[in-house]
Amino acid sequence: MEEETPLLNRRPTESKINNSRLFLAVFSAVLGNFSFGYSLVYSSPVLPKLKNPDADPRLRMDTNLAAWFGSIYPLGAAAGGLSAMMLNDMIGRKMSIMMSALPSVIGYMLMGGAVDIWMLLLGRFLTGVAGGMTAASIPVYISEISHKDVRGTLGSCPQITAVLGTLALYALGPVLPWRWLAVAGEVPAVLMVVLMVFMPSSPRRLLALGREQQAERALRWLRGKHYDTDIELRAIQHSINTQGKVTWSQLATPIYYKPILISVVMRFLQQMTGITPILVFLETIFSKSSVALAPSYDAIVVGAVRLFSVAVAASLMDRAGRKALLYTSSLLMFLSALTLTMNSHTAACPPGPPNITVSLDYSSHNAVGDTLAAGPQTAAGLIPLISTIVFIFGYAMGWGPITWLLMSEVLPLVARGVASGLCVTVSWLTAFMLTYAFPHMVDRYGLYLPYLCFMVVCVLCLLFTAVCVPETRGRSLEEIENYFRTGRTFTISRSRSIGQSD
Repeated sequence: MEEETPLLNRRPTESKINNSRLFLAVFSAVLGNFSFGYSLVYSSPVLPKLKNPDADPRLRMDTNLAAWFGSIYPLGAAAGGLSAMMLNDMIGRKMSIMMSALPSVIGYMLMGGAVDIWMLLLGRFLTGVAGGMTAASIPVYISEISHKDVRGTLGSCPQITAVLGTLALYALGPVLPWRWLAVAGEVPAVLMVVLMVFMPSSPRRLLALGREQQAERALRWLRGKHYDTDIELRAIQHSINTQGKVTWSQLATPIYYKPILISVVMRFLQQMTGITPILVFLETIFSKSSVALAPSYDAIVVGAVRLFSVAVAASLMDRAGRKALLYTSSLLMFLSALTLTMNSHTAACPPGPPNITVSLDYSSHNAVGDTLAAGPQTAAGLIPLISTIVFIFGYAMGWGPITWLLMSEVLPLVARGVASGLCVTVSWLTAFMLTYAFPHMVDRYGLYLPYLCFMVVCVLCLLFTAVCVPETRGRSLEEIENYFRTGRTFTISRSRSIGQSD
C-alpha cells in the first residue's frame, strides 16, 4: 500500500500527455508531403502551355517529350524511395526528410529558369526523387513519434496534405505563369527544412543507436513535461530487442510470401487503374473531352472533390471493413471508367455531313435553336467531369488509402523493410510505364482505349479483392499471421498460443 498510494497520486500528473508539440512536429514533416502532391501534378497545367505553338521553340514539346515530362517523375520517385529506405537507417528519419528538400529546390530552380528541354526533364526527375524520399520517410517518422491514441489520425495526415498540395497546384495553375509555379513549389520545401531543424529525432531511432538520454529528452519534448516516459521507452526498447531478421529460405513459406505477394499485386493494380496519368495529364484530358468548363477550372473541381473524398475515407477506415471499402471503390471506378469509355467512343465518331436543307438564315429561328442546343451540349460536357470526379472519389475511398493500410497490417515486421522496398519499386515503375504510354495511346487511339484498359483493371481489382484480400478489420496481428500460416481461418487455437508463449 505504501508503494501503491504514491503511484495512484502521481498518475494524473505524470501520465498526462500534451500533444501540441507532437502536432507541430507532424505539421513540419508533412510539408514534405504537400510538396510531393504539388510536384506530382506540376505537369498538368504546364504541358498545355509547352505544347502550344506560341511556346518558346527551345522548350516546345511534342507528344514524345510531353510523355517523358509527365512520366519521368515516377521514375525519380522510384529512385528516391529506394534511396530513402537506405538513408532512413544510415542517417535517420529526420535527416532523410530534410535532405529531400535539396533535390526538390534544385529541381524547381532548373524548371523555373529552363532554357532547354534537358533542364525541364532533369528538374522534373529531381522533384520526383524528392517526392519518393518524402513518401518513404515521413510516414515512418510520424508513426514512430506518435502514441497509440493519435497514431491513426496522424497517420492519415501525409495523404491529406499531399492532396492539399495537388489542389494548391491546380488552383495556382490558371493564375501564375508556369515558371512562377516552379518558384512557388520551392516554398513548402524550404519551410519544411527550417521547421524540422527544431524538431526532435525519432526516439526509436535514438534508442536503436544506444542514445538513451537523447531518446528520453526527445520523447519528453513530444509528450510534455508531465508525462512519464519510462514505460513507453521500455516498450520501444523491448520491440527493438525482439526484432529479428528473416532469411531467404523463410521467405518461401506462406506466412511471408503470401502477404508480400498480396501487397505487391495491390500496389501494381492500384497504379494500373490509371490514377497517376489521370492526375498528371488532367488538363490535357479535359481539353480533349469537350467539357463544359475550362480544363483548368475542371482540375480545381476534381482536386477539391479528391480532398473531400480522402477526408471521408479517413473517417470510414475503422468503421467499415477494408473489403467493403475496396468493393465500393472498385465498383465506383468501374462505373465511371465505363461511362468515360462510352463517352470518349461516342465523341470519337466523325461528324456527319451538314444538313443543307435546314441552313436557311432566319435569325430568330437560329437564336431559338442555339438556345435549345446549348442545354444538351452543356449536359454532355458535364459527363466527363462528373465521371472523372466519381473515379477520383472511388479511388480515394478504397484503393488509394487502404492499399497502404493493408501493407502495414499484413506485412511481417521482420520482412517489412525489404517488402516495402519491393512494393514501392513496383508501384512507381508501373506508374512510370503507364504514364509514358498514356499520351502515345491518346494520340493514336484517343481516350477510348486508355479508359477501356482502366475499366478492365477495375474489374480485376474487384475479383482480386474477393479472392485474395483478407478482411483485417478488428483482427490482431496474431490472427492475421495465423491466417497466412494456415490459409483457412483467423482463429488462434489456445494450445498453439500457450505453446508459443512458453
